[in-house]
Amino acid sequence: MKFAEFHAGQVIEAGPYLVTEEELLQFAKAYDPQWFHTDAKAAAEGPFGGLIASGWHTCGIAMRLVALAALEGSESFASPGLDYVKWPNPVRPGDSLRLVADVIDARRSEKRPTLGILRWQWRLINQREQVALDLVATSLFKLAAN
Repeated sequence: MKFAEFHAGQVIEAGPYLVTEEELLQFAKAYDPQWFHTDAKAAAEGPFGGLIASGWHTCGIAMRLVALAALEGSESFASPGLDYVKWPNPVRPGDSLRLVADVIDARRSEKRPTLGILRWQWRLINQREQVALDLVATSLFKLAAN
């Protein structure tokens, strides 16, 4: 999508994305090797009753869905960061996640008119309608001068 296509109140949906145990383990072993992400036996006895995905893996899944649904072919070039990130419910092997992104604000910078600023809330929702990820991101777009 081009920046001009975004507007406050817009809802963008994408997915589903199926999380496999193999992918969960591969990510965790490489980037977040904590026992509840990497050791099925220990995780089964832990507080979550089984393996759960790293929150950072969950963010990566959301980024993939956002990129494919909204940012591919756009003028997007960077993000200065997130307002917050929350993982209200764990992601488990076999979960099917869908993205719901709500556009909060889309505007041109007053100081730099070739800069588009998009603030949006992303949520990943599993097949049980539980929110697995909730964040607010700012995305920057390089625009032509008016």
